[in-house]
Amino acid sequence: MTRQKVKMAFIENESSRKATYKKRKKGILKKANELATLCGVPVGVIIDSPYDLTPEVWPSREDMDNVLSQLQRLPVMDRTKKMLNQESYLKQSISKASETCKKLTKENKELEMKEVMFDCLSGKTSPSRIEKNDLGACGNVIEQYLRNLNRRIEILSKNDGASSSSVHVVASTSVAMPIVELGSSSTAFCDMIRQQQIQSNMNQNVGSLDLNQQQW
Repeated sequence: MTRQKVKMAFIENESSRKATYKKRKKGILKKANELATLCGVPVGVIIDSPYDLTPEVWPSREDMDNVLSQLQRLPVMDRTKKMLNQESYLKQSISKASETCKKLTKENKELEMKEVMFDCLSGKTSPSRIEKNDLGACGNVIEQYLRNLNRRIEILSKNDGASSSSVHVVASTSVAMPIVELGSSSTAFCDMIRQQQIQSNMNQNVGSLDLNQQQW
């Protein structure tokens, strides 16, 4: 059975609230002990509740005094830079939620404009039907696609130029190399080269026969 998420709200039932307090207090003290042991940092916990006559101090009052004295020796800015009250915490949460909302709104608008662009390309809609407020956003999406396409064309052009120059160098250094490299991709080309070589050999043989006949 999966564990249900606890609702962060005040527990109205007093007996349930007291049981939760004891359970959570034990967990907090356990975590404080683990933090101090594993990380070697001074930790002090003070818990004041209506269920105890006096505030509970962990690990002891002497250790707690040492932690408080170290805190008092720090500058005011260092002591308060990470402290939050209810108002500042809510403002921080609202600010994060607003940024997330703006980001999602922007992404949704871009997706909507992409769909409009593809509909125009496929003929499902006409640019004249696009609302005036969406024309700028749609134009930005199209410009981004054009920039990506131009960048892709430049990369492919550079790669084609490099490959063609390498083939030219190989062809100038050896006559037999193009037959080996291109034969795997073009059988007709290899057959043509072989026919040319056979015809060249036949011409040489005919020429030598003519010379012998002239000598006789």
